[in-house]
Amino acid sequence: MLDIEQPDALLAYLREQGHISTEEQPLIRVLAGGVSNRTVWVERSTGEAWVLKQALAKLRVSVDWFSSPERVHREALGLRWLAQLAPPGAITPLVFEDHTHHLLAMQAVPHPHDNWKSLLLAGRLEENHVSQFGRLLGAIHRHAFERRQEVAPVFADRSFFESLRLEPYYSYTAGQVPAAADFLHALIEETRACRLTLVHGDYSPKNVLVQQDQLILLDHEVIHWGDPAFDLGFSLTHLLSKAHHLPQQRAAFAGAANQYWRIYTQTIGDILTPHPLIRHSLRSAYSGCEQTDLEARAVRHTLACLLARVAGRSPLEYLDEAARQHQRAAVLALLSNLPANIPDLVNQFIAKL
Repeated sequence: MLDIEQPDALLAYLREQGHISTEEQPLIRVLAGGVSNRTVWVERSTGEAWVLKQALAKLRVSVDWFSSPERVHREALGLRWLAQLAPPGAITPLVFEDHTHHLLAMQAVPHPHDNWKSLLLAGRLEENHVSQFGRLLGAIHRHAFERRQEVAPVFADRSFFESLRLEPYYSYTAGQVPAAADFLHALIEETRACRLTLVHGDYSPKNVLVQQDQLILLDHEVIHWGDPAFDLGFSLTHLLSKAHHLPQQRAAFAGAANQYWRIYTQTIGDILTPHPLIRHSLRSAYSGCEQTDLEARAVRHTLACLLARVAGRSPLEYLDEAARQHQRAAVLALLSNLPANIPDLVNQFIAKL
């Protein structure tokens, strides 16, 4: 099998497949940091630049974690649809896809750009970026719901979400933290039942680049039709965990979490939390999500992800062992009496810290 991290092999492949001419000599640079893919930068003599991604069968983490390389084609599907659903400029265009070698190429984000996670860890928290983060997710959730007759069948398969999110984050954590096991197992079943809109599944500052002050979203391999509350919990976890990690900016990150939630809810309007009469008339669209409203589910997913990122298969690398134990204790304390809403969750988690 082709290994795109071997420059000579990649060059030969690009020429053989006709993606570049036989004389062209592009610049090739392996990009570090990804745990689930080989990722390579290719800059052509024309100045055009691509990022190639090839899915790994065994992820690069300290514990065994496997997932089919077929998931890269789910990402290609995500690129095609998100270009229609997200705000203009927020999604990188797809260049080509290869089902034999399980890879794709997309247009590279032009330099200069920054990774938003790196900016946040450096303490560079900007209100405009937080607002864009909320609007971007809200737009995807809203527009996909509005086009659910088209979009839902395309993303009905959730096997990659199971293998890359529910098992390593929730199931594995339940085995590591028995006190949270009942809560996590119930949340897993609720999440499986709720199929409401398009869910990115990896909505994180790590997967966002900032280019000319615009956020650009990457890494769509676990995109599926499901519960939008998972995206909210997954993303709020990153803002709150950075509040934990950077005590001097704790209040600013807490404010950012509330701002993010506020902008998101303004963007979706009442489409995902409608009046009961509207909900009843569209009951098939809300299948599996009838029991609780979006905010209550988002609270539970945030707590679950806060715990999973210190006790699951993919712990946050910037929290040391003492910090992980502290976050674990804070979450377990909140599970005994669940916060009523997102602002309450933010305030109570910060107070526990």
